[in-house]
Parts: sequence; C-alpha cells; structure tokens
Amino acid sequence: MSPAHTLRHLLDEPGMLVAPGAYDAIGARLIEQAGFKAAYMTGAGTSLARGYPDLGLLTMREMVDNAEAMARSCAIPLIADADTGFGNELNVTRCVTEYETRGVAAIHLEDQVMPKRCGHTDGKELVSRQEFIAKIRAAVAARQNPDFMLIARTDARAVVGMQEAIWRANAALDAGADMAFVEAPQTLDEVAQVPKSVHGPCLLNVVPGGRTPISNLQDAKDLGYKLAILPGFMLMASIDSGDAALAALQTSMSVPAAKQPIAELFRRFGADQWDALRARFLDAVTAQG
Repeated sequence: MSPAHTLRHLLDEPGMLVAPGAYDAIGARLIEQAGFKAAYMTGAGTSLARGYPDLGLLTMREMVDNAEAMARSCAIPLIADADTGFGNELNVTRCVTEYETRGVAAIHLEDQVMPKRCGHTDGKELVSRQEFIAKIRAAVAARQNPDFMLIARTDARAVVGMQEAIWRANAALDAGADMAFVEAPQTLDEVAQVPKSVHGPCLLNVVPGGRTPISNLQDAKDLGYKLAILPGFMLMASIDSGDAALAALQTSMSVPAAKQPIAELFRRFGADQWDALRARFLDAVTAQG
C-alpha cells in the first residue's frame, strides 16, 4: 500500500490517529520506532531548523526537500505542512505535485495571506473566501493518487471569529478537501464545537503554550476528532534536553556516558541493511574471482 492509502486506512479505523511532529528525518524515525502509526512534519520546526522564525520565510523547495527526507526515512505515513500552497492556484497545483511525488501521504493548505505566520501568534491575515476555495479546488484537481489526502486549514478564528472558521471549513470540504483543520480554537467550548459543526473529519492541532487549551488527547478523541497533530512535541523536547545537556556540560566540564553504543545508534538508522547490501555485492565479486 502507498503511504497515502495506509493513512486513509488508519483514519477509517475507530478512534483518533495521533501524529507527533518532527522537523527532520531523525525525528521521523524516532516517532516510527516509538510505535506511532503516523508522523507530522512541522513547518515551524522546519523553519527553525534552518535558522528562521515561523514567518513564511522558507521556499516551497526547502519545505518539500525536508518532507522528502522525512518520508523516505520512515515506513509510516507522513503528514506535512504545505503552508499557503506558496502562491496562487497555479503554485498550489505545483505544490501538490511536488509533495505527492516525494512520498508524502497528506498535506494541509491554509487560508492565510502569504507570507503566513504561526497559527498561534498574532498578526495573521486571511485571503478571501473565494481565493481559499479556489486553492482547494486546484489542489483536488492536481493530485494524481486519489488516496493522497488534502487537509484544509483555516485560520479565520483568530481574525474574524469561529462562525467564519466553521463556514470556511465546510466550504473547503464541499470543494473536495478530505479533512478540516480549524486552527487555534481559543476555549474548550470552541474545541468541542468544531467536530459538531463541521460536516466531515476534523484535525486538532495540539500546541502546549499555544491558544488552544487542551492537552489531553483522550479528551480530543472523545470530542470526535479523527486526527491530532503535535507539531512542537519533538522540537520542544529537543530544545529542552539540549539546553539541559549544555548547561550540565558548562558547569561540570564532564561528558556523560553514552546511553547506547555508537554502533547501536547507527543500527537504528539502517546501518545493518546498508552493510548487508555492500556485503552482497562484494560476495558476488569474490565468487566470480
């Protein structure tokens, strides 16, 4: 099965799929090895990993290249941030093609003005209803594999309120999107309102420290969400553990013992398979000579 087909199969199962977020291939592999069934590529983390804040400063190429590296590094489906589609309907058409051909299972496209901002910060601006829905239609028409999932994200809650956000989510589903993503509901009542008012499967973005006051994934499942993404989960864990390790090194000037041999670390990222491949070719030459 293709990653996209696998993702659809997972979402057809009862309950809610949880996709922890990562910003590189290491994170994607760790998510898979931890037993999760899907991973999410965070746009904010991708930007921060390249030295930029999440202000829409990365190009489509930078985002797609990172998604490709993450998708090929794990066997579980990858859901990826595709920002605004990087322009108008023509750019969205290319955007879908680029992500789809790189092995990504799903992307989400949003209705912010380009360049966009993090969904849990101030200063966001929206495109018109017409432009947003036109982009969704373009995305639907562009995909080659009908299993490739298109998630419509609206940031309308922060700009004009929940009523507009719900309208845009439903209009995007009517235009062919597979799932709705209402970004940053600001109260528990609003979190509960989304799956009740949107006539299709819904995604919840879980951002500790962000605008949405929910951290218990069981609560999200009980409310009827089908997919929960945690964009900053690996990012914050990496920063927190990095800060702690560097502070300890600065204080003690002592290097802690490794928790696993370096060879085992490499094995977790496929060293045995690559060694076996080389041995196969060398053995063939030896047999001939």
